[in-house]
Amino acid sequence: MSDVDPVLLLATTDETSRDVIGGELRRRYGADYEVVVCASYAHARAVLEGLRRWGRQVALVIGCYGPDDRDGLDFLRRAYNLHPSAKRAIAAIWGDFGSTHEVFSAIAHGHAELLLLRPERQRDEEFHGTISDALDDWHLAQGIGFEAVRLVGEQRDERTHVLRDTFGRNHIPVAFYEIGSPAATRLLAGAGLEDPELPVVMLSFTSPPTTLVAPSDLEIAEAFGLMTPLSPDKVYDVVVVGAGPSGLAAAVYASSEGLSTLVIEQQAVGGQAGTSSLIRNYPGFSRGVSGAHLAFRSFQQAWAFGTEYSFMRPVEALGTDDGIHTVSMADGSLVRARSIVIATGVDYRRLEVPELESLVGRGVYYGAAVAEAPSMTGEDVYVVGGGNSAGQAALHLARYARQVALVVRGPSLAASMSEYLISQLEATRNVTIRYGCAVVGGRVDDGCLVGLTLGDPHGEGPTEDVAAGGLFVLIGSMPRTSWLPEELERDSTGFVRTGRDVTTPAPDGVMRLPLETSLPGVFAVGDVRAGSVKRVATAVGDGAMVIATLHGYLAAHPLEEPAS
Repeated sequence: MSDVDPVLLLATTDETSRDVIGGELRRRYGADYEVVVCASYAHARAVLEGLRRWGRQVALVIGCYGPDDRDGLDFLRRAYNLHPSAKRAIAAIWGDFGSTHEVFSAIAHGHAELLLLRPERQRDEEFHGTISDALDDWHLAQGIGFEAVRLVGEQRDERTHVLRDTFGRNHIPVAFYEIGSPAATRLLAGAGLEDPELPVVMLSFTSPPTTLVAPSDLEIAEAFGLMTPLSPDKVYDVVVVGAGPSGLAAAVYASSEGLSTLVIEQQAVGGQAGTSSLIRNYPGFSRGVSGAHLAFRSFQQAWAFGTEYSFMRPVEALGTDDGIHTVSMADGSLVRARSIVIATGVDYRRLEVPELESLVGRGVYYGAAVAEAPSMTGEDVYVVGGGNSAGQAALHLARYARQVALVVRGPSLAASMSEYLISQLEATRNVTIRYGCAVVGGRVDDGCLVGLTLGDPHGEGPTEDVAAGGLFVLIGSMPRTSWLPEELERDSTGFVRTGRDVTTPAPDGVMRLPLETSLPGVFAVGDVRAGSVKRVATAVGDGAMVIATLHGYLAAHPLEEPAS
């Protein structure tokens, strides 16, 4: 990684805005970034072109829009072509309400990503908070910063891909070193390794540093200190299985209200939402928020209230023992609880193209657009799906790929995707949408994806062969319920029925509680629940509501004191 500072570029013909904003940028960020201020947009474009030729990183581009400068929006739109990975902000003047429509329309169409209000006083922390959030997101996407974990492996290897994705989604700073590169060779030599089995995981934050060769998830968790023994004698008030938005919300409310709470997560905090590069329609985040940041903040919030966590342990079974619920895990651990909240979410449905199944991690990815996007630089990339996750993935990949095609089975996106995403996709120069289309085949070279065959979703008409450096699949939902007992009622597609949707009579004729499954004291929230709305906000609502409901169940089923 280059030691040259990333660039923050401000361009405006408004002298006052240039002096005020430029001064603020230099004072706050001049030590860590190169701040460039341009008095004309032609000059700014020339500077951006030069920075691109020199291979310099641009973290943030700011244009202005107000009574004395009407060209900033057009400049930002053009700047995307030169530095697509840079954050783009439009600076407006407080009280210039006449410009509101144009500014927010530009943001809705993806020409700018965030709004800055020009500081009207010293130490304008709202202004700097907006910039700090943007720079934080930029650094997270670039993988720049402290290398808590160094991962040596092959770029297109499934296990390496899974680990990169898992570390990134768990907010663990990870640096990837391609085997055979000079840096990877130095790292391996320093660890005394010659031709080791890959991948190699190096934990630089331990003393002394820890090196793991082709480790399992459980070995990684133990090295991280996450394998604290779980006592089979302790009875939690609540065990939440799954650390997606609904599970984390349940943990926040449960632990904040004094309930002993354990969250079990086998892979990464945030669930599918954690893979989203930018969630624009979550209430309270007008600038949008990355799924990773939203999940990590919820994780920390629950932790601060006393929630305990168990990571990297896949759950295997749900049972009961003398009226107490039990959850068994793959490593033989067992936990006991008075109540269970199932928040395991969903997996993306498989594409079911045989020749592509063996290429997962080697050009074919289910989700994971954030982790793999930088490796798609200059490639032609295809995204399959018509929902918000697919739209967000396509926009994020477009920052790196030469061309991104969104492959949609139906004739329209209107019924499955938010309007703001459709507008941004249509306005992004290197994104195309292919309606009435499906991936029906693929081509392999040296074990990696090199091309796809596209055709009619119903197998009619001609097919088309296209070159492809990456395929990202975000279609449908498969509930993660294989670990649940058969007697827990599910619908025809495997989603867990709750409340009034349960057809099995409740024991003793007692009315089943909202979000309660067919098993008393076992609740289901979020995407795994039948009939749920697949949105982050509704998943969080489920998590909050289930704890209010669960209090009633716990009150009616007190824990019996052991006999003296």
